[in-house]
Formats: sequence, structure tokens, C-alpha cells
Amino acid sequence: MLIRASLGMAVAMSLIGLAQDVYQLVALRLLAGLLGGYASGSTILVATQTPKGRSAWALGMLASGVMAGNVAGPLIGGSLPPLIGIRGTFMLAGGVIFIAFLATMFFLKEAPRPGPGRAKASPAMTSIEPQARRKVGVMYTTAAMLMFATLSIEPIITVYLQALGAEPLTLMAGLAMSATALGSILAAPRVGKLADRVGHWKVVAACLLLAAATVVPQGLLSNSWQLIGWRFVMGLALGGLLPCVAAIIRHNVPDHLAGRMLGYSTSAQYSGQVLGPLAGGFLAGHVGMRAVFALTALLLAIAAGLVWASRPRPATA
Repeated sequence: MLIRASLGMAVAMSLIGLAQDVYQLVALRLLAGLLGGYASGSTILVATQTPKGRSAWALGMLASGVMAGNVAGPLIGGSLPPLIGIRGTFMLAGGVIFIAFLATMFFLKEAPRPGPGRAKASPAMTSIEPQARRKVGVMYTTAAMLMFATLSIEPIITVYLQALGAEPLTLMAGLAMSATALGSILAAPRVGKLADRVGHWKVVAACLLLAAATVVPQGLLSNSWQLIGWRFVMGLALGGLLPCVAAIIRHNVPDHLAGRMLGYSTSAQYSGQVLGPLAGGFLAGHVGMRAVFALTALLLAIAAGLVWASRPRPATA
């Protein structure tokens, strides 16, 4: 699946550089989305190939790599068009992804998987113990709420900075968005290592509550640099959350169902990614931008309470 995703993305990204009209561009962007999925596939691979006792740390390292790309990609991509043109930028991006395809093909090794007969014997969540099924369901809900809450802010960042008088606006908006990713890069492996030692449920609940606490001041600021600072702190709190969620799911499902269950987790995250910006933009337009920060903090606090209430008790851990 990783070979398919990397090769497909390399081809699709290069073809985008050849688009002749906006309809071809939209179609090729859709094709790139259909052929992609490398990051989510990497999460599944790392979770299933790593010893359970170190899964959160390994997933945290992976998350740092993904976030590093989220920081560097827009910065590099924004500086290339004046040098090599917009079409050349897409071609170069396709070439970089093709290098990832070659690395995946020749350097990435995967342990043998169970035969198809065993996988068919337990096709879905019905084969998971009821208590473990409940834990997995809580993690799906948490992942969706997390992405919904954090991405509900994204559509209004530029407008909010403009209201704060930020200059130059585009640079400050880029810094505000990159600050969150930078905080996550620094925190993800460390939070994952801590979770492997003290317990994933405790860390997830604590990070969600801390993230909620960092969102509240963002709606009460007087200048743009304060927003950038709080976005960085929020990134520190969010950095290890999704790796810990994946680790909890991995610990509660059979090995031959781990990939499928983690795939469902990715789908839950994508639902939050779709609905969050829509809700944030709607709320900002009809109620006000500060209300979006209040909603985000409330959702993160509710998610923290849900995780804490659902955590395994010492007698059943």
C-alpha cells in the first residue's frame, strides 16, 4: 500500500504541473487524494511492526517526521515558483515523492503477515472483546473530536490576525500555523516515550486538557505575536495525542485486525478534518471569531473528560 501510494502520488503530482485548465487541475487533485494515503499507511505499518511497549514512542517519531514536512513543505514550496515556475515546482515535488517511492521499495522491510484464512475468520470489531471494543470506540471518538476542534480554528487564523493588526499578514499567518507544527515536532517523541512509561490513557487525557487550556487565551489576545506563542504551546500539547491514540487502539485489537482498526481511526480523523473547518467558518461568520476558540476549548475539555472516564482502572488494566 505504501508503494502504491508513493508511486501514485509521484505521478499525480507531476501531472498537476501539466494541467491546462482549472477542470484538469481539480480532477488531478482528486486523483492525488485517491492515490495518496502514505502518512496514514505509515502509521499503520509502524504500529503493527513495532513492539507494543514502544509503540507510542515510535508513532511519536513518525508524527515528528510528518509535522516536519508540514513545516518545511509550505516554506520551500512558496519560495520555488519565482525560481523554477509553478509548473516546475509541481514537477520537482513529484520527483521528491518518487525518491520516497524508491526508498519504500528498496529499504522498507515488513514482517510476514498472517495468512488470509486467519484474517477472514475475524473480519471486524465483532471479534474484539466488548471491553476492548469500547476502548477502541472511545479512541475513534477522541480522534474525530481532536481533529474537529483543532482544525475549526484554521479557516479564521488569517482573518483573526488581520483583526489583530498583524503586518505582514501572510508571513504572520504562516508563522502562526507553523508554530503549532513546530511544537508538535518537539513534543511528539517525548510525549510518546512518556506514555509508554506512565500509561497512554493518562497522557491523552492530560494533553487534551492542557490543549484546551492553551486555546482559551488565543481568543483573548491583543497582538499577533501572542497568538504565535500560544499556538506553539498548543502544538506541544497536541504533539503526542494521535500517536497515543493509535497506540491504545493497537494494544486493544488482535494483530491481524490492527491495520483495519487503525484505518478506521484515520477515517474518524478525516471526518473531523472535513467538519471542523466548516463548523469553524460558519460559527465565525454568524457568531464571531472568539466563539470558535471557545468551542474548540470546550470540545477538547469534553474529549479529555471522556478519555479520563473511560480509562482502565487499576483492577482491570
